[in-house]
Amino acid sequence: MKEHRPWGYYEVLLDDTNVKVKKIVVNKGCRLSLQSHKHRSETWTVVQGMGKVTIDDSDNVLLHKNTSYIPQGSKHRMTNVTSNMIEDQTLIFIEVQHSDDGIFDESDIVRYEDDYDRV
Repeated sequence: MKEHRPWGYYEVLLDDTNVKVKKIVVNKGCRLSLQSHKHRSETWTVVQGMGKVTIDDSDNVLLHKNTSYIPQGSKHRMTNVTSNMIEDQTLIFIEVQHSDDGIFDESDIVRYEDDYDRV
């Protein structure tokens, strides 16, 4: 089932005790909130488009099929920076969440910046 958000949507592909896998689709020009988690780390793999990844104070550009690890507690964000020259301008990435205590819900999100005024 698709869960729509202001920046696009995500679909949960696997929801297990200590791991959750999501397909995340970010619309042209949109970005996720700058956030951190106390109970989980994440691995992001870009499969379509280009995403700029922010981890703490550094920005890196990921091209398709590259991976970036998001350590537990790090501030992080993904921004769709796919070129206007590409026909399908959505960014698609796979997010694998890892948690020793199985906490994956919204209560584990600490937002520092959000373009959509969510807390």
